[in-house]
Amino acid sequence: MAADDLAWLPALDLARLIRDKAVSPVEVLDAVLARLERLNPRLNAFCTVTADDAREAAAAAEVSVMTGEPLGPLHGVPFSVKDVLFTRRVLTTAGSRLFADHVPEEDDVAVERLKGAGAILLGKTNTPEFGHKGVTDNPLFGITRNPWNPDLTPGGSSGGAGAAVAAGLGPLGVGTDSGGSIRVPSSFCGIYGLKPSYGRVPVFPRFRGWHGVTVSGPMTRTVRDAALMLDVMAGPDDRDRHSLPADAGGSFLAACDAGIEGLSVAWSSDLGHARVDPRVGDLCAAAAERFESLGCHVEVVTPSWDDPEEIFRLMAAAETYAAWGEAMAEGEQRLDRTLAAVLRFGRTVGIESYLRALHRREEFWTDVQRFLARFDLLITPTVAVPPFAVGQPGVKEIDGHGVSPLGWLAFTFPFNLTGQPAATVPVGSTPDGLPVGLQIVGRRHGERAVLAASAAFEAAAPWTAQRPPLD
Repeated sequence: MAADDLAWLPALDLARLIRDKAVSPVEVLDAVLARLERLNPRLNAFCTVTADDAREAAAAAEVSVMTGEPLGPLHGVPFSVKDVLFTRRVLTTAGSRLFADHVPEEDDVAVERLKGAGAILLGKTNTPEFGHKGVTDNPLFGITRNPWNPDLTPGGSSGGAGAAVAAGLGPLGVGTDSGGSIRVPSSFCGIYGLKPSYGRVPVFPRFRGWHGVTVSGPMTRTVRDAALMLDVMAGPDDRDRHSLPADAGGSFLAACDAGIEGLSVAWSSDLGHARVDPRVGDLCAAAAERFESLGCHVEVVTPSWDDPEEIFRLMAAAETYAAWGEAMAEGEQRLDRTLAAVLRFGRTVGIESYLRALHRREEFWTDVQRFLARFDLLITPTVAVPPFAVGQPGVKEIDGHGVSPLGWLAFTFPFNLTGQPAATVPVGSTPDGLPVGLQIVGRRHGERAVLAASAAFEAAAPWTAQRPPLD
């Protein structure tokens, strides 16, 4: 098998071929590292590459295969980790000059579990400083670019992971999501991304800030690869007191075969308040219709809840300032200018305003929970716009209308406030070849339905054969 073909295989296939001794972990790693060496200078998806350690791990993994040792479900499969998650003895900066030399002595729980399943760490993927915005650039490592068009952003804040997976630089990426940070780059890069329920994947140790909304999750080219990753990463860990008990429903991978016939699905093109680029809206509306042919009952809906942007902006800014406000005194010039703006805003949020935002968040959850009592799933566009030029923190206008600072993210951050699982599936491309994603939101702790719907849609409208024009 040609090296590039090997680099594009799903993790499930790679793990099977390695177990069957049809390919070696060393061959797989060499294929991915060759692509990484060739393409990363153009994309800047990886900010740190652990090639020597990975080669050592791949050689040890090959010995385990040849000697008949027990193998984990991801034995010999390469994976990457967003640079906000701690990695033992590997530089972990969160894209910040404040942590330019930070080398932890402990792995994040998800990283620890993936290594325990036999996966091999390739390195760290780029992120905006502390993951604070929906595009990917930072003062340490610069701009990450979209594989479909390097003049455009891959989104953020897990933009390095999205670009890496989309470009064939490893089949598995670990991202984090505080307001859309897995789903936005997955949509912009044409891959699958799953934000699990809050607490499904423990997060420890961690940088300060964004408590109550941040989750770790998989970014992959196939739904089943994401489900397998979740099987490995999920489960309680007392180091994270918010981690959920083990799910009693069986494996997440098995849920992909559950089928979705008879499910009640709500389709909302705008959540009652969002502006959407027609190129995105048309593709997502056509995708929503497909769920009827898959056996679901699809109802067009307009949720009655209010736009929660103010809640999210107040909470995020206040918590960011509480975490990193002291850095302002050391000089704003050390920080990303957009992070400095968030900190300045956060400094103005008083305790009463913050507590009111918390109360409004609880009211918002009640509205969403009552709405989804009528439906198994809610589907929406993932991002209101296609990918846009690098160097911009967002968009100020959609379809000729001005929008608020988070208007282009109107479909993602609400479900960080509620903690529900939400995924994005590729649904096609704009006339100029840019990927568009459809968001699938589940009920509380409803990953199985989200994965089943994602897998059914993938089977009906496969996307993995579509690859960025990089080679």
